[in-house]
Amino acid sequence: MTIIGYLACIVVSLFLCIFLLILGQDFFRAWAKAVLCLVVVAVVFCSGFFIFNHTASGRRALVDQKSELNGGLNRTITIYTATGDVIAQYTGKIDIEGNDGGYVIFDFEGKRYTYYNCFVESIAEIG
Repeated sequence: MTIIGYLACIVVSLFLCIFLLILGQDFFRAWAKAVLCLVVVAVVFCSGFFIFNHTASGRRALVDQKSELNGGLNRTITIYTATGDVIAQYTGKIDIEGNDGGYVIFDFEGKRYTYYNCFVESIAEIG
C-alpha cells in the first residue's frame, strides 16, 4: 500500500472509531466498543490492501511511489524525431517527469536531460 493509502486508512479508521464510540456510548459496553473498533480498522486496512494489490490503478500507484522513493526505475528511454529517426537512447536507473508541455525531462547518471518537440518511448522494469 502507498503512503497516501496508509494515511487514508488511518484517517478513515479514526473517524469511524470515533463515530462508533460516540454513537454507541449508551448501547454498547466498553469491550464491545473495542471489538467494533478493531473490526472497523481491520476492514478498512484489508480494503486498502485489496485496492492496492488487486486493481490496475492500485498497482500503478505502487510503481509510481517506488519510482519516487528510489530515484527512478530501471528503464530504457529512446528519443525519436518527428520522422522516426532515433536521436538518443538511455538505459539505466532513470527518473522521468511526465508533462503535457511538448517536452520530456529526466535525470540520468547525475545529469538532467530535456528534449523538446520529440517522441519518447520509455520501457520500465516494474517486476
